[in-house]
Amino acid sequence: MKDAYAWLAIGLITLAAATGDVLLAYSMKRVGDVHELLQRRGLLAVIARVLMTPTFFLGLGAMAVAFYSLLFGLSWGNLSLVVPASASLTFVANAFAARIFLHEHVGRRRWIAAFLVAGGVLLMAV
Repeated sequence: MKDAYAWLAIGLITLAAATGDVLLAYSMKRVGDVHELLQRRGLLAVIARVLMTPTFFLGLGAMAVAFYSLLFGLSWGNLSLVVPASASLTFVANAFAARIFLHEHVGRRRWIAAFLVAGGVLLMAV
């Protein structure tokens, strides 16, 4: 039963981390070129611009859910399973999410890597 809880936590970690990554990337794209803004207006302007982006806080919230899910997952499963599986599946989920939600170009090499990673997770699961 603990294995089922561990895999449930891995799924939640993957979903929350990928959601947080996409929301934070979207937020930073809305902020614009941080280096240019820093040179023109200074550090406080960069911080204010980031903090005025609502999706930034949603992304932070999703990343917090991922972190606490990791803690629960580690209490239910082995470190050698929970951390590599959640990190690997997050990599795969990020590739799909970047393509679907951020309309980023994900090259053939990254797709191959994502499928190889997914195969590695499948080997760990059985």
